[in-house]
Amino acid sequence: MSAIELSAKSLEEAKKSAAEKLGVSVDQVEVKVLEEVKGLFGKTSFRVSAHVIPSAPVEAPAVAEPAPTEAAAVAAPAVEAEVAPKAAKGGRGRGKKAPAEEVVSEAPADDATAEEGSETEAEVVATEEDAANVLGLVHSFLEASDLEVTAVVGSVQGRYVNVTIDGKDASYLVGKHGEVINALQYLVNIVSNRRFRNGIRATIECNDYRRKREEQLIGLAKQISAQVIERNEECVLDALPAFERRIVHRALQEIEGVSTYSEGEEPNRRVVIAPAE
Repeated sequence: MSAIELSAKSLEEAKKSAAEKLGVSVDQVEVKVLEEVKGLFGKTSFRVSAHVIPSAPVEAPAVAEPAPTEAAAVAAPAVEAEVAPKAAKGGRGRGKKAPAEEVVSEAPADDATAEEGSETEAEVVATEEDAANVLGLVHSFLEASDLEVTAVVGSVQGRYVNVTIDGKDASYLVGKHGEVINALQYLVNIVSNRRFRNGIRATIECNDYRRKREEQLIGLAKQISAQVIERNEECVLDALPAFERRIVHRALQEIEGVSTYSEGEEPNRRVVIAPAE
């Protein structure tokens, strides 16, 4: 690994983290600031590029860094708003409306494929057989977990099969900021798509997490939109999975004085709340 990109609260922290990942000492690392973001409450974070100084010998890392998995890409981080400097007219998307594929959805989806929202996908309607197939996949994952939980099909909406998980160990399937339940939902949809290729998708609810998370996101979005209007500055939220970005877009669709759009690449795609022109 010759160069990496990472984010940190300070340049010193970024340099230490980069040195650990590159397997060298701190004085062998050179960092370049790619972006400096100032938060709502005076907090500053940095996105940097770090590389080993060419003349410095590279030491073998003590522990090999594991490669990221597909499932990790859907982990939903806590949402912390960051206000970007006021955009100049014609700047980075200020006043742009959110893409239609992110705003309109019958139920949450969870990856880039679902976010495309093609007309063909919208016409797909799940059958009882589809629901049984999805539930079977969920059961196969749960059986491997050895947890005391049960899964049932709660409802079917269009092409979405909504599965609810309950039981003594259900809380273990939520994880910090929904990491586990998001990963499980992602895996079920990946396997379902490759095995059945019918356009059916699963949403998975556990311990009422999805409802509570939606309420949290809507509340935050409205709170931040008020500050965006007051300060006349854009606000960039932390990276969110596609189905959570849709929640934010929908919540602010009817709010006067603001517009929303998304920027960045998965899994670091973010919602930007901007003053309406």
